[in-house]
Amino acid sequence: MSASGMLYGGDEIGALVFDPGHHSLRVGYAQEDTPKAEIPAIVGIAPNDSPKIEPETKEGNTITPSPWKYYIDTTYLHTPRPSMELHSYMKDGMIENWDFFEKVVDYSYEKIIQSASEYHPVLFSESPWNQRQKREKLTELMFEKYKVPAFYLVKNAALAAFANGRSTALVIDSGATHTTAVPVLDGYVISNAVVKSPLGGDYLILRSREMLEGLGIDLTPTALISSKEVVRDKEKPKYTKKNVSFLPTNSWMVYMVKKTVQDFQQSVLQVSESPYDERIAISAPTVNYEFPTGYHQDFGYERFKLAEGLFDHAMLGAGYIAATSAGMCDVDVRPALYSSVVLTGGNSLVQGFSERLGKDLSSRTPGSMRLKMIAANGTVERRFGAWVGGSILASIGTFQQMWISMQEYQESGKAQIDRKCP
Repeated sequence: MSASGMLYGGDEIGALVFDPGHHSLRVGYAQEDTPKAEIPAIVGIAPNDSPKIEPETKEGNTITPSPWKYYIDTTYLHTPRPSMELHSYMKDGMIENWDFFEKVVDYSYEKIIQSASEYHPVLFSESPWNQRQKREKLTELMFEKYKVPAFYLVKNAALAAFANGRSTALVIDSGATHTTAVPVLDGYVISNAVVKSPLGGDYLILRSREMLEGLGIDLTPTALISSKEVVRDKEKPKYTKKNVSFLPTNSWMVYMVKKTVQDFQQSVLQVSESPYDERIAISAPTVNYEFPTGYHQDFGYERFKLAEGLFDHAMLGAGYIAATSAGMCDVDVRPALYSSVVLTGGNSLVQGFSERLGKDLSSRTPGSMRLKMIAANGTVERRFGAWVGGSILASIGTFQQMWISMQEYQESGKAQIDRKCP
């Protein structure tokens, strides 16, 4: 083991694991079984109109206060503020806006880790199609700005497979913005067989919102309601709005309505076990749901009709992309992939998702292969699959020699990331 490898390892040094996604960034210590925090992947920006305090005039070091104020994490985001716009720093599974991303990482170290960044090696997850320049930029950021002692980048699908005790698997990851099928072989992603479809949690929220607005349901978010009265089923809601002196920005309203609908979607939607059939769906039990305004009603067949969107598209359904991905791999590795299909991602927690995917896949699996679905039962393992895998990986003894150390970075720069972290 090299001298640089001796620096880490053991229990004294807590490696950190960061798992960025479109819905949130998961942050925590390796060796733990859940992330310390899940921070929404959204940053609120408002003009900084705090009173300008005259800095004591010393020659040449007057601190100019930033013209913008940044709001991070749920509590701050869910409070309406005058002209606070919300922006995401992610695009297509990759980090797009580095300034906002840095703000969130700063927040993680300050408020969640509560320790200086130079003491902790950092493991980051990334999407299977992350671009080279973005990987290099992240490496540079972590070493130059945060001065981390060591750094490593791993594909999130490989981590999700590790979290389920597999090094070879077909990982079906259904997240906020897309669902992907990623074959992992011995811990490496077969990148030319990755198949992705743009149907994820956001798509379901969009469909649900269209339906609810079509029914004329008031989707005022909780943050704008001060009190509500109990009303009977399907009766017009009686609630009082908070008196906010300003009009919340459009982006804030859109985000909050999205959160309202997301709660509806998670409580109500269900995927039917076989392809959607109106006759069967009508006879299924209904679910009552109450909106923040106090309005409530039963939902019956709509629950299944909306959720069906994840599976009924000929080319984009989850079962289809899984079978396509396996089909693009070498014929020798297919049996190994089919016998460990790992399901991960927050959107896979829609009721009935795994059963339906299993059914769809078994109808598409060649007769000679045996299909085995691996779906963790706990919501934590499913939502934070990649994070849990990273936590396991960063605490394994044999992994410790894999880190890119600060010394290696100073010697050969950021270009080695492609070689060291395939």
